[in-house]
Amino acid sequence: MGERGRPKGASGEESRALLLEIAAREFAQNGYHETKISSIVKGASLSQPTFYLYFKNKEAIFEELEHLFRMRIIEYTKQSRLQPMLESTKVKTRITYNLKELLVFLDKNPDLTRIGFYLSTKADEIKAHMVEQIRGNLDFEVNAGYFRKDVDTLMVAECLIGIIERLTFTQLLTKLKEPEEIANDIVDLLLEGMLSKES
Repeated sequence: MGERGRPKGASGEESRALLLEIAAREFAQNGYHETKISSIVKGASLSQPTFYLYFKNKEAIFEELEHLFRMRIIEYTKQSRLQPMLESTKVKTRITYNLKELLVFLDKNPDLTRIGFYLSTKADEIKAHMVEQIRGNLDFEVNAGYFRKDVDTLMVAECLIGIIERLTFTQLLTKLKEPEEIANDIVDLLLEGMLSKES
């Protein structure tokens, strides 16, 4: 072992990142209470003293994972706002792309997603924050002329988060559909509706 319990060749940043990755997997698979620091360090092939170099306790590493999920989600929802003066032919394509990017993140980080959407005691708070951000985006987009003036943006934001959360667990993380397919399905439903074109 190298200095202060680190494996030779592994930087502090690498060890810390590995502990976060293994902890996310352990929490997602076993739940918060069943996860032990000993199982995290064993999975990371590191020592308990190394764990305590970076994290005060199990709660601290779990809180960091919650924070990571929240920050990434905020980033994606901020980036999803449609810019003014977008050509009407590009609106649907842009919305689909933004949603696909979020779903790709959730798909590539299934353990973090399970923590952020379900295991975290702050899961409801995280989803409520997403709703507020999306509502703000929608209010901006209604004013920019992309959507009807009478749209209830809060209801649409709540529906969208509900759809994303549900389909993430029933279709995305189960690999039934790819992120792009799910994004297309959601956007088609919300923008085109369910009525037959012949109706």
